[in-house]
Amino acid sequence: MSILNQHFSTPYNTAPFSKIKNEDFLPSFKTAIKKAKKEIDVIVKNADHPTFENTIEALEFSGQELDRISSIFFNLNSAETNDEIQKIAQEVSPLLSEFGNDITLNEALFERIKSVYVSKPKNLTEEQKTLLDKRYKSFSRNGANLPSDKKDQLRAIDKELSQLKLKFGENVLAETNKFEMLITNENDLSGLPEGAKEAAKQLAESKDKDGWLITLDYPSYIPFMTYADNRELRKKLSLAFGSKAFKNDELDNQAIVIKIANLRFKRAQLLGYKTHAHFVLEERMAKTPEKVERFLNELLEKAKPAAEDEFATLEHFAKELDQIDALQKWDSAYYSEKLKQKLFDLDDEKLKPYFKLENVIDGAFTVANKLFDLNFEEIDTIDKYHDDVLTYKVTDNEGQLVSIFYADFFPRPGKRNGAWMTSYKSQYVQNGEIERPHVSIVCNFTKPTKSKPSLLTFNEVTTLFHEFGHALHGMLANTTYPSLSGTSVYWDFVELPSQVMENWCYEKETLELFAKHYETNEMIPMDLVNKIKESATFQEGMQTLRQISFGLLDMSWHGQDPSHINDVKAQEVKAFGDTQLYPDVAENCMSTAFAHIFQGGYSSGYYSYKWAEVLDADAFEYFKEEGIFNKTVAKKFKEHILSQGGTEDPMVLYKRFRGQEPKPEALLRRAGLIG
Repeated sequence: MSILNQHFSTPYNTAPFSKIKNEDFLPSFKTAIKKAKKEIDVIVKNADHPTFENTIEALEFSGQELDRISSIFFNLNSAETNDEIQKIAQEVSPLLSEFGNDITLNEALFERIKSVYVSKPKNLTEEQKTLLDKRYKSFSRNGANLPSDKKDQLRAIDKELSQLKLKFGENVLAETNKFEMLITNENDLSGLPEGAKEAAKQLAESKDKDGWLITLDYPSYIPFMTYADNRELRKKLSLAFGSKAFKNDELDNQAIVIKIANLRFKRAQLLGYKTHAHFVLEERMAKTPEKVERFLNELLEKAKPAAEDEFATLEHFAKELDQIDALQKWDSAYYSEKLKQKLFDLDDEKLKPYFKLENVIDGAFTVANKLFDLNFEEIDTIDKYHDDVLTYKVTDNEGQLVSIFYADFFPRPGKRNGAWMTSYKSQYVQNGEIERPHVSIVCNFTKPTKSKPSLLTFNEVTTLFHEFGHALHGMLANTTYPSLSGTSVYWDFVELPSQVMENWCYEKETLELFAKHYETNEMIPMDLVNKIKESATFQEGMQTLRQISFGLLDMSWHGQDPSHINDVKAQEVKAFGDTQLYPDVAENCMSTAFAHIFQGGYSSGYYSYKWAEVLDADAFEYFKEEGIFNKTVAKKFKEHILSQGGTEDPMVLYKRFRGQEPKPEALLRRAGLIG
């Protein structure tokens, strides 16, 4: 029997990464699926009358071995993948999809669940009521009430979708890894900061090449687009980035995008919903596509005039500075940075020496300690999947274990772009035993070079705090059931803990804790702190418009019948109509690389970033009123938001913390869009 099918006799029951071989995964999945099916059979064949305990609770704690293997495998497929793991993923995904359908389309099991649901048992806790409701809906929303021929159709759709989403992601990763821009003339690096040049040189050396290597990985791409004076090379890089999986070749995602959108629509219709968005939003705070579109359009109305003014200012500035004919997408970051420096004399390169990665990590830990009494101790007694990964034991002030925490900060060929939080083990309570969670954050920050440690841009500082906010949501979970624990909440609520944490990065009291020069240990000068605050609303109208445009694109794919769409690019141009500032670039297409909505869990949910900003601005205003490290407010946030997971309706939890519903004015004030 594979190590994955046994209890891990490791410190804190952590994943034994170094002992797991790739060939273990497929047989382990098959064994775990068999075990999980047996556990379901026991529930179904129970002769006793269905009760909450013998049906709902028993189902909740079934398949734990399978869940654990899945979390290990799919996290590796994102953070440390290779061709072999991707091939296994293609084999495993349909098996899991089929197993999921075996459960949700199991009529005898559904009859037991329905019996408990209809009987409305008395004396259930709020969490138990939520679990019962969630479990019943997870069946009815996945076809349990369908006749058998339609159930078969649903199975076929789900199987195909799981494979298409994987293929979509693999194509994007392959496109990202395939592109390299080798620069051999140092003049072509004019404007690029020394650290970025050194990193590019090191990357070239690692591949036995002479010169400087620029790639589509964020730590390479962003500095080049922001600082490189060579407009033609910025254009080349921008076109490569914007045309990922949009080249009519074997890595093209256009047909996949159309297929995914149509299958999702077909699935929603099969289940009795008007569109995929109607299906998804039933289980979100927003509830309906109409409400999402109203929300996005109200924000658009407030942000568009500001965005147009900001764009005109930027274009005028660029024309004055370099006599360019028209501002293009590959000019955006470059001239924005120049204008920002002119207005605020604030250059990321001036800030980076104060944001050494290790110090920023300590800063995040200190904030968590001051707010929530958490203590972080780096440990080397647990296994990890790559040498870059840092491992921590998290305890409370009584020394009790709160969580195991993994942090993985640097890009690698087998790691997808971006930043995310995930978990290797959920928090729950079973048979009186409290299981604590194993949480991980994964980022792609600039690696240390021979002469410099990893120094973060301010944007990377906020990214770290953002993912750490998600991690706190996972770590501080205090629920009974794993499926309601930690970040298992409505999608348009899940970004509140992460986005609210970003606010601390702009506060003098926080920066004083960790923003120290990596060479002199000198505290960040207050004039720089003030400039960070002043510049926080710089081009906020344009940023808001950009986020709204992504939300509208998402809804255009999922909030209607997509069967008439046969041209991905044309569909996108139409969706961006009201939010477009820059001239369109024919070679670019966002949808073919929009992993959030076509591979991840954000389909019909991209609006939730802005939705959660309303929540986080409103929540942080409360902290500001009482003091950003006020223990009373922090305790309320921990007790009513962070620890509760998805145990109750999020608006109920939010009002318990805040005493009222959130108001969008706090966000508009913070963004400088209203006085």
